[in-house]
Amino acid sequence: MASISAETNNEPRPPITQAIGQAIERPGLFTRFSLTARILVVNILPLALLSGGLFYLDTYRTQLIDERFKLARIEAQITAEALAGVTKARQEALLVQIGQEQGMRMRMFDAEGLLWADSFALDEPAFVLEDITNDSREQDLARWLDRMVDTIVSAEPVPDFVEPEGQTADAWPELVQAREEGFSQIRLYRWLDGTPVITAAAPVGLNGATLLTVRNAVDITESVRAARTALITAVLVVLGASALLSLYLARTIVSPLQLLAGSTQRVRLGRERDVEVPRLPERKDEIGQLARSVSDMTLALRQRIDAVDSFAADVAHEIKNPLASLRSAVESLPKVQDADTRRELEQIATHDVRRIDRLVSEISDASRIDAEMSRATRERIDMADLVRAIIGSRENRSENHDHRIELETRGFKADVLGVGARLERVVENLLDNAVSFSPPDAGIEVMVDNDGNCVTLTVCDAGPGIPEDSREKVFQRFHSIRPDDEDFGNHSGLGLAIARAIAEAHDGSLVAEARPGGEQGACLRLQLPAAE
Repeated sequence: MASISAETNNEPRPPITQAIGQAIERPGLFTRFSLTARILVVNILPLALLSGGLFYLDTYRTQLIDERFKLARIEAQITAEALAGVTKARQEALLVQIGQEQGMRMRMFDAEGLLWADSFALDEPAFVLEDITNDSREQDLARWLDRMVDTIVSAEPVPDFVEPEGQTADAWPELVQAREEGFSQIRLYRWLDGTPVITAAAPVGLNGATLLTVRNAVDITESVRAARTALITAVLVVLGASALLSLYLARTIVSPLQLLAGSTQRVRLGRERDVEVPRLPERKDEIGQLARSVSDMTLALRQRIDAVDSFAADVAHEIKNPLASLRSAVESLPKVQDADTRRELEQIATHDVRRIDRLVSEISDASRIDAEMSRATRERIDMADLVRAIIGSRENRSENHDHRIELETRGFKADVLGVGARLERVVENLLDNAVSFSPPDAGIEVMVDNDGNCVTLTVCDAGPGIPEDSREKVFQRFHSIRPDDEDFGNHSGLGLAIARAIAEAHDGSLVAEARPGGEQGACLRLQLPAAE
């Protein structure tokens, strides 16, 4: 037997947001699980926390019982006052009337503690304690949930309600206490079906008689169970919908990521040369953007690898020839006794060494362009001043070979944003090419123009010109068609390839064209974005 306390636990609990924040601060806890599992947890966890409200229905039940305690005390006191000083017949009539109206069993005991009157014996019982032997599975489940909640919330144990064998006041502890202390007493019991039974004992008059009321508060249990059923149903429905939506969301995110991961893995392993990374054109979200970026990156990487492979093959081919010539000359020297022949072999060996050195230098320069351009700081450069200075420097070094170089500037000031040393290399290569192909004493026309959007440098020679079907080939590495009177091996075939690479690194272009007006010769046109 125990009484119910209305005190509540006011111990502070951390808010949900604080708990989630602490979890986020420890990412290692979640990164061990798959993305699908994390999405499910994030979406289902709030609902799981909401379902914890099932256990706090115990507080609701306690409040209802507290209210019934107050009601039972008042009812017992008022009834005891009504029974005092009236005849036995009137007392029996009041017991039956109040018992039927309030759904209670009312018993009155005399001063010696003997049963005087029982409303259930005087009239039809106002309630019947349910027999649980034939209860359904739903009722068994409900009682099991009641016990589980009581265990989790550490509810104070409630004694079972058992009718005493002897119908005397001494068999009821609340009646004994009411007679001793002289005021009403309340007790809570539990029937076999889990419903509360509330008893109230109160003194009647001054001659030692007492009143006992018994109420089976079935409505409290029904109310709590109905609230719990509604909450469980709502949580299950929302939980199912949330799980389905989470799985759908995970599938729309995880599936394409797995597809991308598989493709990039095959690209990394190099087992499939033509692996196609899916671009997911139907996806307009971030996943689609990622897929297209990875596809573009893979394509660019493949092109870069192809270029490196091709470059390595070209380098091996170009170095192999002078190495073979050098090896032949060196191996022949010990066998040759004629001084003139030995001198000729030594000249061949020296020429081949210089040719290899020139090739290595050009190859090294070509391989560093992309890396250097990505790290270099660009500055404002006046292309007209740069070209003018280079032409003058070449004149001083006699590198123009008596060719007249005529510079013409047009339009606005020809400022670009670029790397001065690299742009100087482009101009030098274009002028070298024009000087190489121009006949002796022929003029070379150089024009710098700025239309406000692009700065254009055009270098035109008076040489044999470039056939239309070869105007792209001249920019290929090691492609070199030199004049007949030029010594073999003086050019590596990388000059124009390097010049185009530098131009494209500046977001510009370099192309070969025929001279305007049908004149003999070729023009190389460099275009760069004009600086604002």
